Amino acid sequence: MVGFTESEERQALRQAVSELAGKYGHEYYLEKARAGGKTDELWNEAGSLGYLGVSVPEAYGGGGAGIGDLAAVCEEFCAAGTPMLLMVVSPAICATVIARFGTEEQRRTWLPGFADGSVRMAFGITEPDAGSNSHRITTTAARDGEDWILNGRKVFVSGVDEADAVLIVGRTEDARTGKLKPVLFILPTDTPGFEYKEIPMDLVSADKQFGLFLDDVRLPANALVGSEDAALAQLFAGLNPERILGAAFSVGIARYALDKAAAYANDRNVWGAPIGSHQGISHPLAEVKIETELAKLMGQKAAALYDAGDDHGAGEAANMAKYAAAEAATRTVDQAVQTHGGNGLASEYGLGTLLAAARVGRIAPVSREMVLNFVAQHSLGLPKSY
Repeated sequence: MVGFTESEERQALRQAVSELAGKYGHEYYLEKARAGGKTDELWNEAGSLGYLGVSVPEAYGGGGAGIGDLAAVCEEFCAAGTPMLLMVVSPAICATVIARFGTEEQRRTWLPGFADGSVRMAFGITEPDAGSNSHRITTTAARDGEDWILNGRKVFVSGVDEADAVLIVGRTEDARTGKLKPVLFILPTDTPGFEYKEIPMDLVSADKQFGLFLDDVRLPANALVGSEDAALAQLFAGLNPERILGAAFSVGIARYALDKAAAYANDRNVWGAPIGSHQGISHPLAEVKIETELAKLMGQKAAALYDAGDDHGAGEAANMAKYAAAEAATRTVDQAVQTHGGNGLASEYGLGTLLAAARVGRIAPVSREMVLNFVAQHSLGLPKSY
């Protein structure tokens, strides 16, 4: 990115992804989601065209671009009404962590599949009793000869039913201090002792949520990602892209809703003129347009910092972008529904299901309150509040 203008390559990428997603459209997505199906056709075509692997290193079949390009892909899918939540997890978190910290064997094994979309990987960090407190994670990894034995539980893990493996965050004892430290493992979903159960959700989504159960799961030594002593750095290297993609996801949803609202406000004629000519309609839509554009800019800043290797700077910007985008999406969808009146909740207009979907961004992958804690402490230098 030069100044505030995206490169011609990224603009072309956006256009190509938008055209692909538009070929499927929101009706396709809703039909799959309501029937309990998957967006396999869209995912597979996007993968074959290289859109899912734009940030995978070229040496492993990817596009060799940055996280900013992957975020642009995610945003355009959402803006076309075809949000694929697994994009936030599989190519953004898992592929990034493996590309940056995985062994050469792990890179050769997994990255080509991320590059063409044939591999899908979930990410397991949240636990029933830990929530946002990663220091309370109780999933443990103990050595047994050369192997590792994992025990524990995870909740709200997206897309396990369609994943080849799960990137699991656990804890193991530090031989020097005796204290528990984080470790990451690649856990194939067909491993004995590993089970998952769907969590019923009041969401219309093609991506389901699951609880995971690990009961004496035995993994070989090469399942450990990277260095046992660098897991904390590896974990945060994956969480920044997660927040950047989460922001892009929310921005895309906001754009979709705003496009619908503006078109309706231009076409709907009640008092002898389009309803969009009234400031009671136009001003709220203008407000959320501004908020969405500001959130998008912060997301682009976060991606630029991350791609430049500034993990610390990217952490602050990524959290701010995720916060701003979730707030913008929630307000935009609500205003789009209000603009439509009763039609906003009619299935024909494709907005009602987004009320809950947009709201998720204020909760996951990190709550707005935890983002505020981060900004207060790290950006403003205020005392830690938790």
